[in-house]
Amino acid sequence: MIENKNQSRTSLEQLGEFGLIDHLTKDFTIEQPTTIKGIGDDGAVLSPDDEKIIVSTDLLIEGVHFDLSYTPLKHLGYKSIVVNLSDIAAMNAVPTQVTVSIAVSNRFPLEALDELYAGIALACKHYKVDLIGGDTTSSQKGLIISVTAIGKAKEEDIIYRSGANDNDLIVVSGDIGSAYMGLQILEREKQVFLVNPNNQPDLTQYDYIIERQLKPEARTDIKQLLKDLDIKPTSMIDISDGLSSEVMHLCKQSKVGCNIYEDKLPLDPQFINTCEEFNIDSTTMAINGGEDYELLFTIKMDDFEKIKGNPNLTIIGHTTQESEGTHLITRANTKIPLKARGWNPLEGDTENE
Repeated sequence: MIENKNQSRTSLEQLGEFGLIDHLTKDFTIEQPTTIKGIGDDGAVLSPDDEKIIVSTDLLIEGVHFDLSYTPLKHLGYKSIVVNLSDIAAMNAVPTQVTVSIAVSNRFPLEALDELYAGIALACKHYKVDLIGGDTTSSQKGLIISVTAIGKAKEEDIIYRSGANDNDLIVVSGDIGSAYMGLQILEREKQVFLVNPNNQPDLTQYDYIIERQLKPEARTDIKQLLKDLDIKPTSMIDISDGLSSEVMHLCKQSKVGCNIYEDKLPLDPQFINTCEEFNIDSTTMAINGGEDYELLFTIKMDDFEKIKGNPNLTIIGHTTQESEGTHLITRANTKIPLKARGWNPLEGDTENE
């Protein structure tokens, strides 16, 4: 829980808006040469050299995207940055700056926001991005976080969702589904806690999948990895809303179909074991669960030899002509139409984005 009665509580009213911003951002330093002026004026000043600027923004809302009964504020701060940097990585760009705006209710003391911003600072340091601005305001209910991420890339390096061609290979980084199953464990333990608050769960056997949910990482390393392999993707998207949904987005934008192969999906053993424990189908969870923040992209068939056997990347299928549609090929060699059953933030789902 965010509130510990034994800790000191400093009300936000004591600082005022500008005092609060100064307090929360006083330890942030400038890392990027493109940042001329960060926090402290009416606007930030950036100098992009001869590269293109990429901008992405996201909202995270308490009760919709996160649950503070099991999400530490430091983890939430870290994750709020990561989910935005993942969008920059999906454009094959380098993240450089972020802005963070928050709306908070009076149930949050200053110490809680210090925890949140400690996580934000940790992510900024890890990914070498500058915090260059933001806003704070009051909220009638819970916590709202709005992050805008800025990145840069040479025009010829930018990858869109719309560039895939018929008979490209479909590739995914890392493994999929683990973040969603981590969420299922946390939700289960929350229900146990509500019944028996003295119960102390042992979650060591779920450490990987819980970390994938609470502290994901953005795959900003993939850009350099592909460059080293001399591969330029034809299209790219990040997996925030579930593999099935993202594949369909990519195919729609590129006007192609696809075949995804069930036996090629990269699944972590802890994920598989947890699916068995819950008695649910691991493939269904892997393609529909969200928040993996891995990258899904297509490459030319000619690049197969360059990518074959790489431990960071898995070929999961190939594109087809648009008229063939989007399909999952099961282990039994049955062709099933893909459906977007992942997270839809406009439908008011209780699961995370």
